[in-house]
Amino acid sequence: MRAGLVPAGPRAGREESPLKPWEFWIDVGGTFTDCIARSPDDRLIECKVLSSAVTRRRLREVVGPARFCDETPGRDPAHFWVGYEARFLDEEGRPIFSSRVTAFDAKTGTLTTAAELPRSIAPGASFELVSGEESPILAIRTVLGLGLASPIPVVSVRLGTTRGTNALLTRRGARTALITTRGFADVLRIANQDRPRLFDLAIRKPEPLFEQVVEIDERLDAQGQVLRAPDEAAVRAQLAELHGTGVESIAVCLLHSFANPAHELLVEAWARNAGFTEISVSSRLASLIKIVSRGDTTVVDAYLNPVLRKYVETLRKTLTGSRLRLMTSAGGLVDADRFVGKDSILSGPAGGVIGYSRVAERAGFPRSIGFDMGGTSTDVSRFDGTYELEFETQKAGVRVVAPMLSIETVAAGGGSICAFDGVKLVVGPASAGASPGPACYGGGGPLTVTDVNLFLGRIVPGRFPIPLDRAAVERHLAAICRQIANSPGGKTYTPLELAEGFVQVANANMVRAIRKISVARGYDPRDYVLVTFGGAGGQHACAMARELGMRQVLSHPWSGLLSAYGIGLADIRRFGEQAVLRPWSAENVSALEPVFAQLEARARGEVVAEGLPPEAIAAPLRSLDLRYQGVEATINVPCPAGGDYALRYQELHQQLYGYVHTGRAIEIVAARVEVVGRTPDPPDAAAEPVQRRLAATETTTAWFDGAPHETGVYYRDDLHAGDEIAGPAIVCEPTSTVVVEPGFNVTILPRGEILLTDAGTTSRRGVSTDCDPVMLEIFNNLFASIAEQMGITLQRTSFSTNVKERLDFSCAIFSPTGSLVVNAPHIPVHLGAMGETVRRIIADNPRIAPGDVFVTNDPYRGGSHLPDVTVIT
Repeated sequence: MRAGLVPAGPRAGREESPLKPWEFWIDVGGTFTDCIARSPDDRLIECKVLSSAVTRRRLREVVGPARFCDETPGRDPAHFWVGYEARFLDEEGRPIFSSRVTAFDAKTGTLTTAAELPRSIAPGASFELVSGEESPILAIRTVLGLGLASPIPVVSVRLGTTRGTNALLTRRGARTALITTRGFADVLRIANQDRPRLFDLAIRKPEPLFEQVVEIDERLDAQGQVLRAPDEAAVRAQLAELHGTGVESIAVCLLHSFANPAHELLVEAWARNAGFTEISVSSRLASLIKIVSRGDTTVVDAYLNPVLRKYVETLRKTLTGSRLRLMTSAGGLVDADRFVGKDSILSGPAGGVIGYSRVAERAGFPRSIGFDMGGTSTDVSRFDGTYELEFETQKAGVRVVAPMLSIETVAAGGGSICAFDGVKLVVGPASAGASPGPACYGGGGPLTVTDVNLFLGRIVPGRFPIPLDRAAVERHLAAICRQIANSPGGKTYTPLELAEGFVQVANANMVRAIRKISVARGYDPRDYVLVTFGGAGGQHACAMARELGMRQVLSHPWSGLLSAYGIGLADIRRFGEQAVLRPWSAENVSALEPVFAQLEARARGEVVAEGLPPEAIAAPLRSLDLRYQGVEATINVPCPAGGDYALRYQELHQQLYGYVHTGRAIEIVAARVEVVGRTPDPPDAAAEPVQRRLAATETTTAWFDGAPHETGVYYRDDLHAGDEIAGPAIVCEPTSTVVVEPGFNVTILPRGEILLTDAGTTSRRGVSTDCDPVMLEIFNNLFASIAEQMGITLQRTSFSTNVKERLDFSCAIFSPTGSLVVNAPHIPVHLGAMGETVRRIIADNPRIAPGDVFVTNDPYRGGSHLPDVTVIT
């Protein structure tokens, strides 16, 4: 057992210090809620519950008309489940009986319900215990051993939540109205004329988050000068009428308000007088040019704020007197009262970035790539001594202008559904979620990545936090085997081969995401260590590293809860930005000094308001958003050591795109600052390594590369600094599993980290030319990734509005004979002529060599009209 760790599960009788409260670092994910508690005496205690706040158990025996025992007696404190609802399920996960728990004997695990159990309920039946409280509260009660009747004492809570993201994805936010300048009611609907699904014949753009638009008769020019002031009486009448419709929240976004916020502030004041309490103002949220992205950000903020406010209020009703801070998308903490919708999108994943980067640095790896595989999706990101931020991005189909950690998300998690679409195997994007969950959870769920890992022997059932049903997994796999055999391809699979195929497809999807945040940005993943975390990350890390050429993988003792651990390590971060829009020159940079000073003072004041002492506040970080004049995409350039922003911009442009525009003017788009207030780190003890080759606690059979392998099973509590293990092996941790594939060796580092090193002794299996549903999906994704990256580079470096905003272009990959292999999701109309053009170029130039480039708009060579230019290389 590692220092400071006690077994997960409810505990009673905690002695609390009046001077130092319990701390809880909590990450609410799509499937699980991870919690690390820091006791008053600095012990760290882990806990994992379902994000549905449901606790699942199995019935051991029925001992009376209304009394039954679960399979795990002795793990819960006395009377813990009294007041909960016990809900029994059939084999398909449907409720068949429920009743309130009136008594609970912890020693025997016996529960008594208010109503008698039906005779049909027999040993082995699944049941759930539900309280109606949110999952963070369940986690806190579980650690402290407090039943529903016991109040939670004053504690300190740091929380990352997907509540805002889920509301955005499911379109379950507040009733919202947009207030904008007269004549611009449709500006956010028209946006940039792009469509999310270009190949749909019936075009359906996403429904806007706002349900009404109110047009204010006012106007500013581009420099912020007043052309027409708003009429107070008219605007007040419009707002009063709007308030009567039941709209809960309003987004105020007026034309050119980034240059002069006066009109927006007037509208905000009049709206409060009209009775609105939830008001988002664009000039306060994103004081930058571009009304579409600024307006989208303001609407998102207004749409999510009431949802988040209600969530926070629900938690505070139970956490009376406690301090509650939430994680922002930028990786900083903010008091719950100041947590707003636009900063909530990556609240949970941001904790993982902080966590993996800090533990990698402590282990001696300054450059790391994070691989966070959870239940619903996988998040990947890169750390190179500083956190990579994005200031404008698109999430859930909505543009957001706000500082966010650069995180690439792919819909491949432990709960991602595995299926056959009639031609190839697919993994995700649909997920089983927390309910019903994977098939092996016994809730009637579909086949998922977790299920196939269990079937391949890569999960040890006895160490999983809930009982697992392997037979249900086998039934699903057999059904898909029959489906594939009866398809036109007719390939025959065994359940084991099919399970491994699904794992390969999932791995390929995740490798593609890592290449996007490394290779596509000019960084070689082989120069980094892969830090794996999340409940499912350790099961796939070796295969991922090998595919990417990364020799080492790091897994921290808290890898199954590293996002929660990162939330505990997070600092207070505040940002400021101001539009500049001036040509770059040394004089213009010097003239920005008052702008930087004002932004720094405001951000520093917000950090001080969080209660940090002045000595904990680091020196402000300055940066400029720069671009070539005429280009849309900017590059954020942190203040260089010598102060030459332009030189550094040219270097970054060369790294990203492979060239520089000599002689073209550079433009300063925006000035930015970041102020960081450091929070104390938890105790961090390191042990002196003692080298020894550790023998396995037990062995199991696991499948790798199509063959069974005798695999040693090791338990985290038995590992000490200096221990060495040769793969194949499985390391069982309280909240995750690390699979050590053949050819990898393990060393335990001084702080308990698992370092996996590829010995390079295994070779890849050959690729067949036969039609294979597994390889078909893998290569389809690989080629599609190349075509999509072509389009991203073209968009970011283009001077044409048609290309950089309207996205009027297409990218595709063709075979040596000119046949289409794969195309990116770009304008479809080009694809018909493009293939003809490629074939004609090949016919006219039979000896095309690498590096040759052909440019044509010849109507006799496939060109459709003069402005359509085809580039072939």
